[in-house]
Amino acid sequence: MSNRYKQFIIFAEEDLRSAGILLKEEIFNQVCFHSQQAAEKSLKSFIKFRRRLVPKIHNLSELLKICQEYEPSFRNMEDGCRYLDRFYIPTRYPEAFVGTLPEGLPTKTEAKTALEYAEDICNFIKKHL
Repeated sequence: MSNRYKQFIIFAEEDLRSAGILLKEEIFNQVCFHSQQAAEKSLKSFIKFRRRLVPKIHNLSELLKICQEYEPSFRNMEDGCRYLDRFYIPTRYPEAFVGTLPEGLPTKTEAKTALEYAEDICNFIKKHL
């Protein structure tokens, strides 16, 4: 169990790499999705590292609250988690109503911001493992 958290980080890093490639290809919707996934898997890695059962949820803000129980400095990631949370449902399902982005598909600027937040979150968490 002690090394299982590392698998989450490996997957998170793959999502970051995928998001970077997709950004170059200008597939912004998927950049945002993979950025959200990288952050989610990183947060879950920390939860697993703390030997806690990883909840089967995708909401980054909720996962972050769990992490903050162990490390209050995780509060610094609240803005990034809130930003990335908005992409989980609408980037996966074209007919999503709840959480659908009102302005349509993500733009290049939104995709870049999403990737930057995901990288920051992943790097921050890796320092705490």
